[in-house]
Amino acid sequence: MPSPTDDRADAADDAAHELALGDDLRAFVDASPSPSHAVAEMARRLTGAGFTELAEADRWQPAPGGRHFVVRHGSLVAFRLGSRPLAESGMRLVGAHTDSPTFKVRPHSDVRQAGYRLVGVEPYGGGLWHTWLDRELTVAGRVVLRGGETALVRLPGAPLRLPSLAIHLDRSVREGLTLDPQRHLVPVWDQALEGEPGLLEAVASAAGVDVDDIVGHDLVLADTQPAARSGADGTWIAAPRLDNLGCSHAGLLALLAAPAGDRTQVLVANDHEEVGSGSMAGARGSFLEDVVRRLASATDSGDPEAGHRAMARSILVSADMAHAVHPTQYDRHEPAHRPRLGGGPVLKLNANQAYATDATTGGWFADRAAEAGVPLQRFVTRADLPCGSTIGPLTATRLGIATVDVGSPMLGMHSCRETASALDVPLMVDVLTACFDD
Repeated sequence: MPSPTDDRADAADDAAHELALGDDLRAFVDASPSPSHAVAEMARRLTGAGFTELAEADRWQPAPGGRHFVVRHGSLVAFRLGSRPLAESGMRLVGAHTDSPTFKVRPHSDVRQAGYRLVGVEPYGGGLWHTWLDRELTVAGRVVLRGGETALVRLPGAPLRLPSLAIHLDRSVREGLTLDPQRHLVPVWDQALEGEPGLLEAVASAAGVDVDDIVGHDLVLADTQPAARSGADGTWIAAPRLDNLGCSHAGLLALLAAPAGDRTQVLVANDHEEVGSGSMAGARGSFLEDVVRRLASATDSGDPEAGHRAMARSILVSADMAHAVHPTQYDRHEPAHRPRLGGGPVLKLNANQAYATDATTGGWFADRAAEAGVPLQRFVTRADLPCGSTIGPLTATRLGIATVDVGSPMLGMHSCRETASALDVPLMVDVLTACFDD
């Protein structure tokens, strides 16, 4: 029989494991200031684990047990082929997204007014824009060079800022802050001095290229403050972009941890979820469908219906961060469905199909959680409030695949800096690993 000393040692080991995975999530977020950086970090980790990259333009000949990944701009699909053809065994898929609300740099970004040099940007997604004020910001993303090559870039330091207007100049702010994105959300770059280099010159320098070689860019603003431990006991995580790098990270770790089996295991991390997913890299696009149909064809080339049969035997877990109950505005939650930080994964349901969970897929996920020893929370929005959505319904609609929507609880969703719990990281990794291993 275990002694109290053994129990304390086991508890200490569990706590150390939880914090270690929380620290790994913080490192993942810090390495991913843009979707392109997130994909690069995922690719780096996958390559280190023995996965090899495939190009969409090449002919694929994956063998059973093969581990590969494919990149399309800011999206990635990674897979481990099962020992049986997809049409016979189906797949277990986990889906997340790489983008977060931010500001995108405009093509003509050099703005000069009132003696300042500013950077022209436009909002991307539905952010809590007031949380971006008075923060140390930078620019990150990718640039396209002559000849079609791309380069990742992140400007060093904190060259940008969105300064608030002093209360002495606008007393009405006490009644509520109103921000016009065209006039007020334009970050300051520098004094407007003649001959001084601008943003594009700084980007070229950081990328190690000539400014004239840059023919296009996909650049966003990013908070420069590193992700940090937070909370009274240090188990909370304060970080930007937790929605949805938190679930991208968990899905990646789960894929790497899951044992190989009969079924093919797939991780998809789409870009552009925050703006409706309508792109070639988004969930409305064909990326995942293209990969799955190519894999079905490669594993059962004699069956023209292999792709359809594979979908019918498959389940997708759409993993996107969830709303933890707010400590002071708890009335905004449905009273019987109030997830808490550290309470485990959240099963999301919506009567109007903003989430794709149904009785069958929700029950299947609950079984996986029970098998993994993971507690499960549930979320539905209040009947008098609208509901957000995920890649789940979009992917289910496009592919006709059974889908369940889940997420890890968090506070401050769509803030420049969000809050989650390190205790939830291993719980989500464990249940997603169980889903891959089903």
